[in-house]
Amino acid sequence: MISYQPTTNLSKSADITYQNMRSYYERYSVDWDQPKIVEQISCLQNWDILLDGEVVGALRLEFDDGGCYLRDLQVSEPFQNKGIGAAALTESFRLARESHAQQIRLRVFKISSAHNLYKRFGFKVVSEDDRFFNMALDTA
Repeated sequence: MISYQPTTNLSKSADITYQNMRSYYERYSVDWDQPKIVEQISCLQNWDILLDGEVVGALRLEFDDGGCYLRDLQVSEPFQNKGIGAAALTESFRLARESHAQQIRLRVFKISSAHNLYKRFGFKVVSEDDRFFNMALDTA
């Protein structure tokens, strides 16, 4: 069963992101400073994604006047392609609506297959640069 809980170990949560994103960071020479990342994510809504009680991913949201920014949706590699990411995306919609957000925005590496999941859920590319798609979906 997939469930969610507020993150209590931000360092472990950040490590899930690093393990998933390492190849992108190396490709684009993104410097990963774990203590700095933990500090940056501490002000976000951080959720652990659990499968049968085991932490298998991370969901991070930031709310502002523009709505909800999906900062991170990470599922550890052994648990990918099992519907966990799709379920977590649905949970992010619930949390966004609960907070009265009118739109969910995100940024995804163009070379990541994750953008296909977002497209399936109705996200549209609103802008792009050489590395990223910036996508959005109205929650109404």
